[in-house]
Amino acid sequence: MMQQYRSNSYLFGGNAPYVEEMYEAYLDNPGSVPDNWRAYFDALQHVPAADGTDSRDVAHAPVVESFAQRAKANAFGNKASGADLAIARKQVHVQSLIAAYRFLGSRWADLDPLKRTERPKIPELEPAFYDLSESDMDIPFSASNTYFSKAENMSLREIVQALRETYCGSIGAEYMHCTDPGEKRWWQEKLEASRSKPAFTAEKKKHILDRLTAAEGLERYLHTKYVGQKRFSLEGGDSFIASMDELIQSAGEKGVQEIVIGMAHRGRLNVLVNTLGKMPKDLFAEFDHTAKEDLPSGDVKYHQGFSSDVTTPGGPVHLSLSFNPSHLEIVNPVVEGSVKARMDRRGDAVGAQVLPVLVHGDAAFAGQGVVMETLALAQTRGYYTGGTVHIVINNQIGFTTSDPRDSRSTLYCTDVVKMIEAPVLHVNGDDPEAVVLCTQWAMEYRQQFKKDVVLDIICFRKLGHNEQDTPSLTQPLMYKKIGQHPGTRKLYGDKLVAQGTLPADGPDAMFKAYRAAMDEGRHTVDPVLTNFKGKYAVDWSPFLNKKWTDSADTALPVGEFKRLAERITTIPSNFKVHPLVEKVIADRAAMGRGEVNVDWGMGEHMAFASLVASGYPVRLSGEDCGRGTFVHRHAVLHDQNREKWDIGTYVPLENVADSQAPFVVIDSILSEEAVLGFEYGYASADPNTLVIWEAQFGDFVNGAQVVIDQFIASGEVKWGRANGLTLMLPHGYEGQGPEHSSARLERFMQLAADNNMQVVQPTTASQIFHVLRRQMVRQFRKPLVIMTPKSLLRNKDATSPLSDFTKGEFRTVITEQDAGIDAAKVKRIVACSGKVYYDLVKARAEKKNTDTAIIRVEQLYPFPHKAFAAEIKKFANATDIVWCQDEPQNQGAWFFVQHYVHENMTDGQRLGYAGRPASASPAVGYSHLHQEQQKALLDQAFAKLKGFILTK
Repeated sequence: MMQQYRSNSYLFGGNAPYVEEMYEAYLDNPGSVPDNWRAYFDALQHVPAADGTDSRDVAHAPVVESFAQRAKANAFGNKASGADLAIARKQVHVQSLIAAYRFLGSRWADLDPLKRTERPKIPELEPAFYDLSESDMDIPFSASNTYFSKAENMSLREIVQALRETYCGSIGAEYMHCTDPGEKRWWQEKLEASRSKPAFTAEKKKHILDRLTAAEGLERYLHTKYVGQKRFSLEGGDSFIASMDELIQSAGEKGVQEIVIGMAHRGRLNVLVNTLGKMPKDLFAEFDHTAKEDLPSGDVKYHQGFSSDVTTPGGPVHLSLSFNPSHLEIVNPVVEGSVKARMDRRGDAVGAQVLPVLVHGDAAFAGQGVVMETLALAQTRGYYTGGTVHIVINNQIGFTTSDPRDSRSTLYCTDVVKMIEAPVLHVNGDDPEAVVLCTQWAMEYRQQFKKDVVLDIICFRKLGHNEQDTPSLTQPLMYKKIGQHPGTRKLYGDKLVAQGTLPADGPDAMFKAYRAAMDEGRHTVDPVLTNFKGKYAVDWSPFLNKKWTDSADTALPVGEFKRLAERITTIPSNFKVHPLVEKVIADRAAMGRGEVNVDWGMGEHMAFASLVASGYPVRLSGEDCGRGTFVHRHAVLHDQNREKWDIGTYVPLENVADSQAPFVVIDSILSEEAVLGFEYGYASADPNTLVIWEAQFGDFVNGAQVVIDQFIASGEVKWGRANGLTLMLPHGYEGQGPEHSSARLERFMQLAADNNMQVVQPTTASQIFHVLRRQMVRQFRKPLVIMTPKSLLRNKDATSPLSDFTKGEFRTVITEQDAGIDAAKVKRIVACSGKVYYDLVKARAEKKNTDTAIIRVEQLYPFPHKAFAAEIKKFANATDIVWCQDEPQNQGAWFFVQHYVHENMTDGQRLGYAGRPASASPAVGYSHLHQEQQKALLDQAFAKLKGFILTK
């Protein structure tokens, strides 16, 4: 009878206030109440409507009334004793206690290997908070909503013990912020059924010790042999190597075939040797400065990447550790982009075969904005990679601080991931078995739910920020404790000896064996596959070590041009296009037939269409890039009668041929840094796809400067990584103010060297067509930076006849033709780049000037010396050359191009400047001032040289 009562006493009328209180909490947040209560409330809310359908629009009063009705139907009715009512109330309190541990138990978990912090006061985790006393400890309560025991009831003492073992041991789990009930139940079962305790075999334990021995062994070997050299030691975080080993083996067992890893410095050398299998002798050669140096600049040891293939229970797994500069977390989006490219190559839409792994430091994870930007990409369609496993090497000290108040504003360094509801497993680094267990769970969760998950390994940093640092200067007490710590390997080895898993000399024997492997420079990862090449591996050799050339056969046969034009301007009959877009499509159809000149948007489309028809995929992303910020592209058409994305849009470029390469256009989140990093990563893994990132305004590329500096400009000379990423940056002085004028051309010019990139500023529709095709047709890959126009998108003077697409190629320098200028009478040459050319032509006509020729430099880097010199020689009598630009004198191309121009001048010629004066701002914000400056620079272009003059 009592058992029957306890199974439904929570509905008893005398307990109604407690039930109503819980129902109020449920209305506010369904996830805040225990699962069995939520299921009951869910059922109550499914009340049949008059038409027979379900309705969830239920008022509070009828639900409360239903409690009363259920109470009346209860076997005990309202005749229950006071004792029964008290037990009913206590049952509700027990449920609240269970919920509190699930929410807050991590704050009482034993997570600090140094045991420096006291357990905080959290009344909600004490039974007394719920009026539960010692006298209640042996009373059985329902535990049906837990996974602690198969028995339906447990004593309160057993429940409390189970809660503390599960949620307050070496693992502190945070998952209740996830709104999906299925995910919460999954975690509850994993944690509670095992009480957060692993049950590993003796062999598994020995393997864990082996990985700890490798982790510590390498660091101690390097510390002895290369005293004081920077290596960003992992000591104190040794369990991370055991975690990585488990992650790879577990991933392989679950069908993963490629893992891309991104991490900063700490522990990187250890991962290279003990996880990826880099030969120790090769690492030692780098320390000894005897390693082969074949790159223009190279990079330090702890920035280097590496790849290898290892065996797992599921077969070979390819491992790739990404190159990473000192901007720590900037590698995050690069890894995600690389993973996306590999997924697309495999046709793996959900990331079942490719896994991104990001390793973070605690301070960087909490402090660097690119972390949040990358997380924001996680579940978006164009950037989805099937969930990332994040591992935090949490040394509790951040970069240099020891007080969390100075390193972050959150309780945990991982709190930022709650924005995407990623579960977090905090784990004590001195409990390697718990670390390995959490790693298993993280991998299982990722494969099942295809979402991000975080493993926060709380450890310490034995040697300071680097090996030349003396951390006790600022953290004396902490480092006294660290000095007394025997090390994770020693603690775990002693534990295995005490268990009888190993003989007394077992741990030392393992350490000596590892030391011997170091002395011999042998592999420490067994087995690493040599000469293995996977089915989906990309061969970059056709694109490497090629001589630079500006020329490429990019013309399109007339018949093919017209066929493709017809395909991209044919819209399904049942698709209602906006009237304005309908006119654009009609105009493009006429352009395709050769009836009118081709404009910029059509030039782009024809480049894309011809590439995908030839088997080159195109991936275009950026803010508003589907339609184009300036509404010129219209790559994605929207049905005016339907808004649902899967049926309400039509992409003509997806329909250019019966068999074609993919065309993907993505309106990105409002991010520059993460999205550009993602696209760089994608292009680094796929040389056969035209990958384009377009800034909404070129000025916004400022937000991604780290990606440009550390990867795009220098990746090849530092790491030997070729990359064909294209940047489209709207640039031009149209009177729109400081933040909508300049793509900071001067910054790209400053970074240009060693033929590391291409910087172009095309001025016609055919030029954008040819330069985009050239990017893929040529057999080498270099980043391409295109300063795209704004006003020229609709300027008829910038259109091109069909013949310019069916013959010729991208012209690096253009001299005007049919301008009525007699070359023999030319006294002055005005050289320029970009939109200002059209302003100069108009100004010359207004001034009726007949002795000035205008040359457009369409490719600013690599500077086309031969082409430019050839054009200058056409005007043998010209004595003055003027470089004219829209940008202020200290910006734009002037400071960089003047040396190139001077090099190609003839004896006696003089070089001058025409443009805006130097300015701290990219452009003025007052319309009248813009117009005054524009007139002044055009007048200056045709006036007598003054100011700075450079003579040949």
